[in-house]
Amino acid sequence: MTNAVFLSLGFGAAACFLQCAPASAADVAAGKAKAAGCAVCHGENGISRTPLVPSLAGEPDDFTQWQLVYFRSGTRKSEVMEPIAKPLDNDQIRNLGAYFASLPPPKPPDAPPDALALTGGKLAAQQRCSSCHGEDYAGIGPTARLAGQREDVLLKALRDFKSGARVGSGVASMADVVYGLSDSDMQALAHYMAAHP
Repeated sequence: MTNAVFLSLGFGAAACFLQCAPASAADVAAGKAKAAGCAVCHGENGISRTPLVPSLAGEPDDFTQWQLVYFRSGTRKSEVMEPIAKPLDNDQIRNLGAYFASLPPPKPPDAPPDALALTGGKLAAQQRCSSCHGEDYAGIGPTARLAGQREDVLLKALRDFKSGARVGSGVASMADVVYGLSDSDMQALAHYMAAHP
């Protein structure tokens, strides 16, 4: 093996090591400090009281991180979130994801399901929502927590996926899910998920 080839392999290995090195551990306390401004819209302890603003408490760490990356890059459009996410570095995003994941999720009112929720439950089973979002709809990895989320937020998301205004993690999985759903179907699904414990 020549010295040039050896050096080339050595530099390649070093570059791979630097790129493949594990990310630094998230700092929940730093995430909490950074999230202080988020409470204005997303609510104290990440539970939103504002129409069309999602609760972030209990969202999977990876989901929150990816949404912030999408907002930062402009892949996900929002006049409010893009300028907030733009200056965030990767560590800040990692810390915010860990912080919101550490919070207890919103609890829906303790009430028996009404007719709309029962319809939504049947639709959730038909559409296999649990295959990506988990059996309890608490979200898995980069997929959102649906259980206990604001109903208006869920309905807007479904409508946006249906219209193509939003894509899920850069793939068409949600577009496929909502393709055959009517608006009343989407209302039932949103109602069911919002009321799900």
